[in-house]
Amino acid sequence: MSNKKAIIIGSGIAGLASAIRLRNQNFDVEVYETNSYPGGKLAEIHKEGYRFDCGPSLFTMPQFLEELFTISKKPITNYFQYSKKEIVCNYFYEDGTRFTALADLKKFAEEAEKKFDVKSAQIFKYFENSKLKYDLTSTLFLEKSLHKLSTYLSLDTIKAIIRINSLGIDQKLHSYNEETFKDSRLVQFFDRYATYNGSSPYLTPGIMSMIPHLEQFYGTFFPKGGMYTITKSLYQLAIDLGVTFHFESKVDEVVVTKKKATGVIVGGLYKEADVIVSNMDIVPTYRKLLPSQRTPEKTLKQPRSSSALIFYWGVKKEFPELDLHNIFFSKNYKEEFEYIFEKKEAYNDPTVYINITTKNEPSDAPKGCENWFVMVNVPNNEGQDWEEIIQRSRKNIVDKLSRLLKINIEELIETEEILDPRSIESKTQSYQGALYGSSSNNKYAAFLRHPNFSKNIKNLYFCGGSVHPGGGIPLCLLSGKIVSELIEKDFKV
Repeated sequence: MSNKKAIIIGSGIAGLASAIRLRNQNFDVEVYETNSYPGGKLAEIHKEGYRFDCGPSLFTMPQFLEELFTISKKPITNYFQYSKKEIVCNYFYEDGTRFTALADLKKFAEEAEKKFDVKSAQIFKYFENSKLKYDLTSTLFLEKSLHKLSTYLSLDTIKAIIRINSLGIDQKLHSYNEETFKDSRLVQFFDRYATYNGSSPYLTPGIMSMIPHLEQFYGTFFPKGGMYTITKSLYQLAIDLGVTFHFESKVDEVVVTKKKATGVIVGGLYKEADVIVSNMDIVPTYRKLLPSQRTPEKTLKQPRSSSALIFYWGVKKEFPELDLHNIFFSKNYKEEFEYIFEKKEAYNDPTVYINITTKNEPSDAPKGCENWFVMVNVPNNEGQDWEEIIQRSRKNIVDKLSRLLKINIEELIETEEILDPRSIESKTQSYQGALYGSSSNNKYAAFLRHPNFSKNIKNLYFCGGSVHPGGGIPLCLLSGKIVSELIEKDFKV
């Protein structure tokens, strides 16, 4: 008896995770990818002796990655190596304050007490509350399908309901931070975590204060060889397990017969399968691949998350004060970057900061030079004048960094690549260039995300940042796990 066959559309992190898990369930797995490389947003650029990681600049919660190697009975060290960072991030403020966020919570609190108007006990209390929110909701909102009744018939759900008033669902993150801290620099520090899922701290609920716990408790890590090694290691693991990849192979349609997905059309040819998993953004999945099927318009029309404007700079100097991950805050970001959001009233008073990631590996830049990933968060693409936004943002960023680092940055840039919401959309099929699918700017956002399965079409499943549980490497890995568990139950494998 031959194995059942699964086709996965797209080889982003969630698609790779789904492929690995389904192969471990003895499915024959084929992956179709439009691009010539795997990884989706987690890709890389090589230019004039520099190497740049294109996508996520932060690696957290490695246990979700490790699990893929554990279930495959392969030693992760043969594929992937990483080390924990003692310094999570360096923060630079316009008033001259420099704050080093240390991985050790006790040291973090002590350093915060020195630099800000806060007692270390307040810092500990904030993280205690952050941990509580995560512990109460993680199994419900992150690790299981929100759209299956069985998820709610558990002790964990009952515990969360009993403590619902402590979750901050009816309060905005910014107001929660303002109530907790009187130092505006510290409020800005904790507001920044809203952008981890593409939200505004002024709109997203206070439950999002759980995000700092994930970074502080589990830590941040540095992959040997850079962030793209995450993609390369999962791709190689999938290959070793027997997954077949087809690059530069665009899927044109998911074939549905009698409310059942039976295969896909690729290059005019029909490819039959028992299971179809789309790692493509949920909006183009319906609009392009399922044009004749009923669409969940309420879900597809949810506001998109923020996007990013990224400058990849080859810099002719080494900066010892910049260690991998650095954040430059504005004293008055509205004056510097308000034009980016002027046509996006939903973002209200946006938190804009400059995120620089540098020094991945010595081989990533010529000797004496550095590779800079310089990002500011921007709205998703709705027809803005991106050429003007890019030009103004570049000048403001160069001026600001030159001022804070006390050196002319413009003179040091010898090579440049730019990624904006338009190119993010064209390269990754992310609708409107949104990095995290729909936004999390209201308390019902988690329930409004598309489920990991189709309610109307049998054997059709969805993974990736545009569906439950959301975007970012850990959540995309979890979406692949949720999909595999749904398939395992449906097919009784």
